[in-house]
Amino acid sequence: MALPRGVTVLERGWLSSNNVVLQSAAGTAVVDSGYVTHADQTLALIDQALRGRRLDRLVNTHCHSDHMGGNAALRRRHGCRISLPVGEAPLIERWDEEALLLSYADQRAERFTFDDTFAPGDVLRLGDFDWQVLAAPGHDPHATMLYAPEPRVLVSGDALWENGFGVLFPQMFGRATTFAETRATLDSIAALDVDTVIPGHGAVFTDVAAALDRAYSRLHGFEEDPGRIARHCAKVMLTFSLLEHRRLPLADLPAYVERVPILRDINHRYLVMAPEAFAEWLVHELERARAVKREGGDLVPLVAA
Repeated sequence: MALPRGVTVLERGWLSSNNVVLQSAAGTAVVDSGYVTHADQTLALIDQALRGRRLDRLVNTHCHSDHMGGNAALRRRHGCRISLPVGEAPLIERWDEEALLLSYADQRAERFTFDDTFAPGDVLRLGDFDWQVLAAPGHDPHATMLYAPEPRVLVSGDALWENGFGVLFPQMFGRATTFAETRATLDSIAALDVDTVIPGHGAVFTDVAAALDRAYSRLHGFEEDPGRIARHCAKVMLTFSLLEHRRLPLADLPAYVERVPILRDINHRYLVMAPEAFAEWLVHELERARAVKREGGDLVPLVAA
C-alpha cells in the first residue's frame, strides 16, 4: 500500500505496537516504540528505516506498555526528544505502575524521562507534514491520534483498528463515561477526510467506513452487555502474559489469575468464579479461539508475539 513521502510503517506482531517512522530533510520522528522485551528488535528496525540518520523525536499516542516500552532504549541510542500526551505526563513522572497497567497487569516497561507534552488542538510537525493532535479517549482516557490533512492520513493508535479498537479498560473500573467517549472518538474519525489509517496494531487500511461500521457494532455490543468487556479483557490479558512468558504451567494458572490484580479484579467484579473455575474458563475460551494450546502440562500461545 502506498504511503505519503517520508512515512514508513513498521507493522509489529503482539506484543508490540506498530512504529511509524516519519522523515524529511528537516528531521526524523517515530510514533510509538513497542514493548520492552522487543526493544532490541525495535532499535534494529528503526535504524534500518532511518538508514544511518539520528532519531530526533519520539512521540507516544498513549502510554500503555506496548506503545512506550522502547522509549528508554531509543533515548539511549539516539538521545531523542520524547513527547507525551499531556494527560499521561503525571503518570510517567511518578511512574505509577498501577495506573499505567504495568504491575496491575503483570506487564513491564523501562522507566524513562520525557521532554515535553502535547494536547488536543496542537499541531506537530513530523516528517514532511503537519499533524493535528486529536483526543481519543475510550481505550485510554488520555490517548491521542495524529491526523495529517494534506495526505489525509490518520495515525489512530488504539482508537480504531481495521477490526475494532483497544480494550476499554476505564469502563471496567468505574469510568462511567467510557462508552460515550469511545463513541465520540469514533464520531470524530468519521468526520475527518481520511484516505489511509495507520493503526496501533495490524495492517494499514483504506476502507475507513467499513472499519468504523465494525467498531460501532462492537461498541454497541459492549453497551448492551458491559460484562462482555470484562470477559474480552480477561482473555486479552492472559494472552498477552502468555506471549511474554511463552508458557505458563496449567497447575499454576489458578494462583496466577488470583495473583495478577487485573485478572483477579475482573473475576471478582464480573464473573465471580473460584480461581480454578476462572482459570479453566479462560483456557477453554482461548482454546476455542485457537489462541492457545495445552502442551506437556503448560499453556502456550498459538498467536505470534
